[in-house]
Amino acid sequence: MAPKCKTGCGKNAILKRPKTGDALCRECFFWAFETEVHNTVTAARLFRRGQYVAVAASGGKDSTVLAHVMKELNQRYDYGLRLVLLSIDEGITGYRDDSLETVKRNRDQYGIPLTVLSYEDLYGWTMDDIVKQVGLRNNCTFCGVFRRQALDRGAAQLGVDQIVTGHNADDIAETVVMNVLRGDIARLQRCTAISTGTEGSIPRSKPFKYTYEKEIVMYAYFKKLDYFSTECIYSPNAYRGYARAYLKDLEAIRATSIIDIIHSGESLAVRDAARLPTQGTCSRCQYISSQPVCKACVLLQGLNQGRPRLGIGKSSKVQERARETEGESGDRSEVDSATVTVGAG
Repeated sequence: MAPKCKTGCGKNAILKRPKTGDALCRECFFWAFETEVHNTVTAARLFRRGQYVAVAASGGKDSTVLAHVMKELNQRYDYGLRLVLLSIDEGITGYRDDSLETVKRNRDQYGIPLTVLSYEDLYGWTMDDIVKQVGLRNNCTFCGVFRRQALDRGAAQLGVDQIVTGHNADDIAETVVMNVLRGDIARLQRCTAISTGTEGSIPRSKPFKYTYEKEIVMYAYFKKLDYFSTECIYSPNAYRGYARAYLKDLEAIRATSIIDIIHSGESLAVRDAARLPTQGTCSRCQYISSQPVCKACVLLQGLNQGRPRLGIGKSSKVQERARETEGESGDRSEVDSATVTVGAG
């Protein structure tokens, strides 16, 4: 005999929530999921009425559910937001071109306008071209850096007040683990923050900060949402994948491990003597950076000079190598022309 929904609605339960272990019917799960996201939004005061908000849309489960839930909550609770989908085309044949078709269908299904920017237009390179240069080992470094800046550029072009991303609790916990393993504890406060960018760039927020990935999948499945489920063809060797596997092993033993790790990251304090990076602007492209030259410009410089590993490694060494290559050339024009696309508004 099927168990009854824990809410007492009288219906049979069809699932057990990974986050709480509660047995719920379909409708009560939808309500619990959406209400928790709403509570996260209101507790953190993520939005102001009348704001123009870009939903970072890739076509995957997280961004598809985010777009759907943002539209639902905006109408149900009268947030008064104007929404737009913002997608980045990295130029990955057989992956991103297919996922963008999903985003276009979401645009029509949800009635939210869509803007697409490409790496090729912004940087003169596609990820397919970059992988041919650097191989599979470090390609995610290029994609992550370029994608973050591309979202900022797209948001600036649209004139939005804020970007919302589909980063979920699992993603944030993975980032905490990665930063601890790399000894990069200075980033813990930023990576666990629900909102970033208030120091100068366009703010970003994570409405799914406390939402489990498994529940996002269940929501998409039971809602029959249209999303793209294929993994990026260049990501199997990514460092994050190992952190994800470790986290899943922990979750299998203790379901609260994900939230526990997030709370640990929030609570860890950096001693006063530690030097934290200060936000400034890149001397080349004028975008926010904690270094004189941002990582995107250094990576692009290496690609255009035929030295793709120039931007790989610790920031201090990367900056030193970049200055050395400029000195060897004796002519800044080559470097400046290489980064003109990045610096363009």
